[in-house]
Amino acid sequence: MVLGLSSFAYGWAVGTEPDSPRLNAMDLIERTCGYGLKCLQVGDNVPLHTSTADPLMELKAFALKNNIRLEVGARKLTEDHLQRYLEITRSLEAPLLRFVVDDHRYAPPAEAIISILKNILPELKKSGITLGIENHDRFKAKELALMIEGVSDENVGICLDCVNSIGAGEGLEWVADVLAPYTVNLHIKDFNIQRISNNMGFTVTGAQAGTGMLNLPWLMEKLNQYGRCRSAVLEQWVPPEISLDKTIEKEKNWIEQGIAYLKQLQYFN
Repeated sequence: MVLGLSSFAYGWAVGTEPDSPRLNAMDLIERTCGYGLKCLQVGDNVPLHTSTADPLMELKAFALKNNIRLEVGARKLTEDHLQRYLEITRSLEAPLLRFVVDDHRYAPPAEAIISILKNILPELKKSGITLGIENHDRFKAKELALMIEGVSDENVGICLDCVNSIGAGEGLEWVADVLAPYTVNLHIKDFNIQRISNNMGFTVTGAQAGTGMLNLPWLMEKLNQYGRCRSAVLEQWVPPEISLDKTIEKEKNWIEQGIAYLKQLQYFN
């Protein structure tokens, strides 16, 4: 399984605020190379649909020059937006397109998603592109499995995020048991869950890879039973520091140390 970097590993440096530094996709390719990795997933925090054809071709050429496998990420699974991102993915010769279904004020029912996926399936197969639907808050694992089974094709699967399903009230062991057979891409995101001081609830926070509650060796063994997951990319939820500069420095340190941890595991190439 190829190990890579997601643009969401750089959530702060890519930018959540207007005054953020805003790393772009070319910057992220350089950083991916600098860490000795071979895969970069450009997610919707670096929206490729805002680029024109020339910058996309420059991005493709730069990735090829540096022997980087590009993967594309987007959100809001409408017919039009999916078609637009399929064209972007095809133009970049990326093998994987990962989609988050929902967006602000857009939350289609499962039946509509299955219809959209079935309509795009011939183009996916013709282009040799795999579409991964991410488990992202709203849908429970069983609902996502039924969506994938409703399409029933190897070119459509699950992008498995290690933490997102907490938003649907489900833990990773259950989610992985249900979705591992369909998983085509993994988001490695470590985390901690701690009871708050007054005992009236819990907080969920990100953790540096290898230091939190994520049992990655167990998860990798689970995924390897099915042989569909071809890439795993590092993502992070980095709690902010007192300033943006300090937060970005912390984010960078987490990436460096997290990649060092992942590289010593036997599961990645």
